[in-house]
Amino acid sequence: MEEHVYPNERGLQADDLELIRSLQAKTKEEGLWAPHVPPEAGGTGRGFLAYAFLNEEIGRSSYAQLVFGCQAPDAGNAEILHMFGTEEQKERWLAPLVAGEIRSFFSMTEPEVPGSDPTTLRTLAVRDGDDWVVDGHKWFSSGADGAAFGIVMAVTDPDAEPHRRASQIIVPADTPGVDVVRSIPVLGHAGRGWSTHCEVWYRGVRVPVENTLGSPGDGFRIAQKRLGPGRIHHVMRWLGQMQRAFELLCRYALEREAFGSRLADKQTVQNWIADSAAEIHACRLMTLDAAQKIDEGEEARVEVSVIKFYAARVLHDVIDRAIQVHGARGLTDETPLAEMYANARAARIYDGPDEVHRMVVSRRILKEFERGGTWRFS
Repeated sequence: MEEHVYPNERGLQADDLELIRSLQAKTKEEGLWAPHVPPEAGGTGRGFLAYAFLNEEIGRSSYAQLVFGCQAPDAGNAEILHMFGTEEQKERWLAPLVAGEIRSFFSMTEPEVPGSDPTTLRTLAVRDGDDWVVDGHKWFSSGADGAAFGIVMAVTDPDAEPHRRASQIIVPADTPGVDVVRSIPVLGHAGRGWSTHCEVWYRGVRVPVENTLGSPGDGFRIAQKRLGPGRIHHVMRWLGQMQRAFELLCRYALEREAFGSRLADKQTVQNWIADSAAEIHACRLMTLDAAQKIDEGEEARVEVSVIKFYAARVLHDVIDRAIQVHGARGLTDETPLAEMYANARAARIYDGPDEVHRMVVSRRILKEFERGGTWRFS
């Protein structure tokens, strides 16, 4: 990270393809490529906890995921293809995806219904002989610009119970009827390639039933397998962002003077440093506790939801304090703080908005009390 990523962030931000390819080649040479999947899937992964710790370092830069070959949504798509894909699906899609030869996108959110409640999805996949015929409207299909294929969440059985209605289907991007309309600007930035969030229409898109991941109706089960561990990875990367912002805050406070003394000597700045240190430490311990429980086979739904909304707030607050200490400079591209701040605001929405995670936590805790029990913090 220190030798190759940080010094090249400007070039990576400008989407310098030659630079990206050279850094990716270096990552492969050093045996660090695709750490999200194990060697049998073409990666270098050494297990869930090892990847969680690695994400803490990778997360310090917004572009490191691309350099290490574990950028979203490709990493999550590779994980579910490895877990649920057939041998034919793995050979056609997983192998070149992990090798970095192609990119993918994930297509679930729809503009007409709340993304926080995927049981309301309207995109339909209707069985016609040996094919699915997909019709629907999606947006925030991350990475769709220039991708080779997408994994589309579509309703395949409208009459089933809510969490058995949908399936995940592999749709090649060049299939007739797939229309990537636009890259949606997020906080003023439309992104390029892997960093886009696209609006996509599916009109009479015909793909083989054999492109289904798992069995029809498994869409929500597969999504949970992807999202639970994925949230741990998100938060570990956020911890890297927090720590980098914290370091920038402390260093600048020591070197910048105002009104006759260093910023580090001002009580308000000292309070920000103390609060940030406590919150980062708490967030890190909470995250590692949740990661260990998942690694041991538990769902850890409460623990994952707690860290998702708590870490998103800490991420925002630490970066916000660092920007305030830097003054107007913190709003420019002279530091990584401005881009980090924009990403931090989005963190409170994607992978489930804060309000939904708070609801999950309170409901599960209250159920324990309704049963006559209590809630143990262990």
